[in-house]
Amino acid sequence: MNINHRSGCPINLSLEVFGDRWSLIILRDMIFGGKRHFRELLNGSLEGIASNILADRLKRLMELGMLTKADDPSHKQKAIYSLTEMAITLVPVLAHLGAWGRVWLPASEELSIRAELLEKGGPPMWERFMDELRHEHLGTPAGPSGPTVRATLQAGYEAAVARKAPGAGCNPAS
Repeated sequence: MNINHRSGCPINLSLEVFGDRWSLIILRDMIFGGKRHFRELLNGSLEGIASNILADRLKRLMELGMLTKADDPSHKQKAIYSLTEMAITLVPVLAHLGAWGRVWLPASEELSIRAELLEKGGPPMWERFMDELRHEHLGTPAGPSGPTVRATLQAGYEAAVARKAPGAGCNPAS
C-alpha cells in the first residue's frame, strides 16, 4: 500500500493509521473479544459497523501489516484473521486510552471495568496479555498456565454486568 504521509511526525503517522472511526474498534474486538472471523467482527461490535466498512478496514489493516488472513481449516468459505506483532504491541496504548476514557468521558461501569483492571494490572499484566496474544495469533509457545488475562477481564465485565442487573445487591431476606 502506497500512502502519502502528511509529515514524518510519529503522532501524525499514527493518526493516519488509527484516525478513522473503526480501525481501533476492530483491533479492540480482536484483542479483547477474541474475534477472528468477519461475521464475529460484524455482529459482535457494540458500535454496529457496516459490512462494507468492515471489509475495507480489514483490508487496510492487512495492507498496513497489522493483520494477516488465512483460510479457516474448519470451514472452506471462512477466513481467519490474526494479529501481527505490530498490532499486539498496541495493548499498552489501548490500556492507556481506556484508562483515560474511563476517567474523563461518560463511560459505563460495565464497559469500563476492563480498562480499570488493565490500569491496575499495569505493565506486568500488559506483557502477559501480549504473550497470550502472541501464542494465540502467532503460534509462540504458551506461557504459564492459569486464567488468561482475557478471561480475567471477561470475569470482571460479567461481575459488573451482574451488579447492574435488576435486583442485584438486594437481599430479600433482610
